[in-house]
Amino acid sequence: MKFCSSCGNPVAQRIPEGDNRLRHVCGHCHAIHYENPRIVAGCLPVWGEQVLLCRRAIEPRRGYWTLPAGFMENGETVEQAAARETVEEACARVRNLALYTLFDLPHINQVYMMFRAELVDLDFAAGDESLEVRLFHEHDIPWSELAFPTIGRTLECYFADRQQHAYPVRNEPLAAWLAHVKKFD
Repeated sequence: MKFCSSCGNPVAQRIPEGDNRLRHVCGHCHAIHYENPRIVAGCLPVWGEQVLLCRRAIEPRRGYWTLPAGFMENGETVEQAAARETVEEACARVRNLALYTLFDLPHINQVYMMFRAELVDLDFAAGDESLEVRLFHEHDIPWSELAFPTIGRTLECYFADRQQHAYPVRNEPLAAWLAHVKKFD
């Protein structure tokens, strides 16, 4: 950031009084500009024994498979964001959303919040951000073609939890998450 969005004057990085982090601060109007993590909300849409995946039509990771997910918008809840992203990417409607995985990714300033959800029907198709959309049984998941480690970990948790018929909210420490990242490198 170079200029204040309130008055247009230059900003400088400094630690404001009473704070403990560098912030962009306007020397003219004294506005403090906070930068906070972005929330990625998405769904793990289920139909019977299958899960719905989308092949990405956009970067990053174009051509790789993912669960429908994207950045939360202002004015919506996380659950609304997850359902909206599912409509946008897979033209699919979901119900009974339940928070399932929560991954803190401070190295890229993101928080992933994935919801387990039931597909309302089989009326789905590739949206503008997807090349194709398909239902997969566990043994057909293209594990080596998944776009992001958080998606792979969410799927791993789901298939393990499904055997127990129990779906706790998973909020794993970064060290545990990083151990799973190496599987997808």
